[in-house]
Amino acid sequence: MIDLAILKGSSFVVLGLARSGLATVRALRAAGIECVAWDDNVASRDAAAQLGARIVDPASIDWPGVTALVISPGIPSTLPVPHPVAVAARAAGKPIICDVELLARAQPEGRFVAITGTNGKSTTTALVGHILQQAGARCQVGGNIGRGALDLEPIGKGGVYVLELSSYQLELLQTFRADIAVWLNITPDHIDRHGDLAGYVAAKKNIFARQRAGDCVVIGTEDEPSREVEREMAARPGIACVPVALDRPVANGISYRAGMLVDADGYTVDFSDVPTLPGDHNAQNAACAWAVCRWLDMPRERIVAGLRTYPGLPHRQERVAAVGNVVYVNDSKATNADATARALSSYDRIYWILGGQAKEGGVAPLASYFDRIRHAFLIGEATELFAGQLEGKLPYSRCGDLQSALDAAHALAQREAAEPAVVLLSPACASWDQWKSYEHRGDAFRAMARALPGAESLGRAA
Repeated sequence: MIDLAILKGSSFVVLGLARSGLATVRALRAAGIECVAWDDNVASRDAAAQLGARIVDPASIDWPGVTALVISPGIPSTLPVPHPVAVAARAAGKPIICDVELLARAQPEGRFVAITGTNGKSTTTALVGHILQQAGARCQVGGNIGRGALDLEPIGKGGVYVLELSSYQLELLQTFRADIAVWLNITPDHIDRHGDLAGYVAAKKNIFARQRAGDCVVIGTEDEPSREVEREMAARPGIACVPVALDRPVANGISYRAGMLVDADGYTVDFSDVPTLPGDHNAQNAACAWAVCRWLDMPRERIVAGLRTYPGLPHRQERVAAVGNVVYVNDSKATNADATARALSSYDRIYWILGGQAKEGGVAPLASYFDRIRHAFLIGEATELFAGQLEGKLPYSRCGDLQSALDAAHALAQREAAEPAVVLLSPACASWDQWKSYEHRGDAFRAMARALPGAESLGRAA
C-alpha cells in the first residue's frame, strides 16, 4: 500500500467505493488523513466506515475544509450528467482528482510509464511489466489493470511504475507526469463521457501534460488522430518522440511487419512464434513495449527473453484449451467491433462465438474479415441484429447462450477441421445481458472449453 503521509494535514472526500475508492480510503486512513466517503451503495458505505472513513450525506459535506474530491473514474464529473457531489465540489472550487494523482504526489522519486489507447492498453502494460520484472528491475504494475494505484507498493528512487490509464483517469490528473507516455491508437469510444471524438482525444492527450525535456513519448501511428498527435509531439522541444508503424520503415522509430520487429538502428527481432502475441495489433503492442524498455536502458537480449516468456492476459485472445487441431480462444474482453477485428485478423479458420449487448454499428464494420470465418454462433440480445448483418454473407446459427454456442461450435469444428482452426469467443458486445462482466463471461468460457471431451488445458490455471 502507498504511504500517503506526505499529504498529512489534508482532508479528502472520496466518491465511489469500489476497488480504487476503498483502496484510497484505506491509504488515507493508514496515514492518519481525514476522509469523508460516499457511495450510493449501502454495503460499500459500510465497508468504508469499517476502514475509518466518516460517512456523510453529500448534502452535508463541509466543503471549505476539504482539500480535494477523489472520484472513482467510473463516475461522471462532467458528461453525460455530473454526479451531484462533483457538482458541489466544483461549485466550492475544489479540485477533482483520482487515486493515480495521489500516487504521483506520494511517490515523487518514482519513474512513471503511462500507457493509454482505445485498445491494447492492458496487454502493453502487462508486457512492459513482465519484461522489466523478468530482467530484475524494481517495477510495479497497476492503475486500470490489476491493482489500483494506491494498492501498489512504495518504490522509491529508480523504481518504475507501469500504469494503464483510461481516458477517465487521465482527465482527473493535475500534477502527474509520465517519464514515458505510450499512446497506442484511437478509435471512437466512451463518447457519452467525452461528448465527441475530439473530447475523447483531448482527455487522452492529458497523458502528455507536464512532460519535460528528457522525457519520452511512444506513439502508434496507424490511425489519423494518432498521426496528428505524433506530429504535435515530434514538434515539442526536448521530448524524444518514438513513432511505431506497421509495414513501413519509420525514421527514428520502430516498425513491425510479417512477424518481425525492426528497431530504429536496424536491429530485428522475430516474434512470430510467440503464441501469446498473435496478430498485427499485438505486434504493435510488442513494438511499443520494446521502445519503452529500450528507453529504460534494458538490454535487447533481456527484452527478447521477456517477449518469449510473456504468458498473456486472461480474456484477451487467451488460448484456454485444445482438442485435436482446434484451439479454443477466450477473447471476452473484445466488447466492441474494433477489438474483435484484432482477433479476427489473427486467425485463418474461425468458428466465431459473438453477441451480448451490441455497440453502435454492430458487426457491420467487420465484413472484411468474414472470409476467415467458417461459421458464426450468435448469443444474447444482439442475436437478431447480428443475424440481419450476417445474412447472406456467412453461415450462422442462433444459439441463445454461451454453452449452447460452444457446444455447436465444438461439434462443427471437430467435424470439419482437417487443418488448424480456432473456436473464438470474441463477442464484439458488452456482457451485461447475461453476465456480471466480461471477466465473468470469459471465466465461464474457459471452464466450459476445458470441460470438453478430450480437451487439453492451455495457458494459465483458472
